[in-house]
Amino acid sequence: MKLLRTSIFIFGMVMLAMAFGFIFRIPLVLRAWPWEDGRYSYLFIGSILAAVSVAALWIGVSGEFGALPAGALNVFVISIATSVYFFQLAAQGRAATMPYGMFAALVAVASLAAFFWSMRIPLNDSRPMPKPVRVSFWIFIVSLFLAGGALILQAPIFPWALKPETSVIFGCIFLGDAFYFLYGVFRPRWYHALGQLLSFLAYDLVLIVPFVGLLGSVEPGRMLNLAVYTAVLVYSGGLAIYYLFMAPGTRLKVS
Repeated sequence: MKLLRTSIFIFGMVMLAMAFGFIFRIPLVLRAWPWEDGRYSYLFIGSILAAVSVAALWIGVSGEFGALPAGALNVFVISIATSVYFFQLAAQGRAATMPYGMFAALVAVASLAAFFWSMRIPLNDSRPMPKPVRVSFWIFIVSLFLAGGALILQAPIFPWALKPETSVIFGCIFLGDAFYFLYGVFRPRWYHALGQLLSFLAYDLVLIVPFVGLLGSVEPGRMLNLAVYTAVLVYSGGLAIYYLFMAPGTRLKVS
C-alpha cells in the first residue's frame, strides 16, 4: 500500500501544479485546455484542480483508501460526460477534440475500476458524519444538479459570460461534484465528508477573493448570479473551516 500512497500523493502534487498553472495562466499549462478561454474560466478550472489535489494529497498522507470511492465516482461522472461531449464535437467536424474524448474515456474506465476496487476497503475511522454536514451536503447536491443541468443547456448562470463549449464542460463538472457529495450522504461517516470539505475549502479559497473583486465590475444582469455564487462560497467555506479545524469531534489533528 506504500506504493499506492506515494502514487496518490504524486498525483495530488501534479494536480496542484496544474491548478497553479491555470490560476496564474501559465501558457504551457493553458495548452491542456481544448480551446482558448477567459481569465475567470481559467480561474474556475484552477479551483477545481486545487480541490482534486487537496483530496488526493490528504488520502496519500493519511492512507485512508476507504475514502477513495467518492472521488473515483466524481471523476467517472465528469470523464464519461465530457468524453461524450468531445466525441459529439468531433463528429461535428471539430477533429481537434477527438484526443480529449479518447483521453476522457480512458479516465472513465480507470476511475470506474478504482471505484469498484476501493469500495471493498473499509474505513479505519468510524466516526459518524455530523448532521449539519449531511444536511448541507443535500443542499449542495440539489444545487449542483440544478446548476449542472443549466450549464449543459448553456443557461447564463455564471457571474461571467461562458463560451458555449465551456458551459457544457463546467456543467459536467458540477454533475460529477454532485455525485461526490451524494456518495457521502448515503455512507454518512466523517471520512466520507472530510475529503469533500477539504476540496470545497480549496475551491473556495481560490475563488472567493476574485469573486469579491468582481463586485465592482460584474455586468448588471449577472449581479444576482455573483451574489448567489459568493454566498455559496462563504457558507461552504465556513462549514469546512468549522468542522475541519474547530469542532472538537472532527477537527484535524497534527500528529
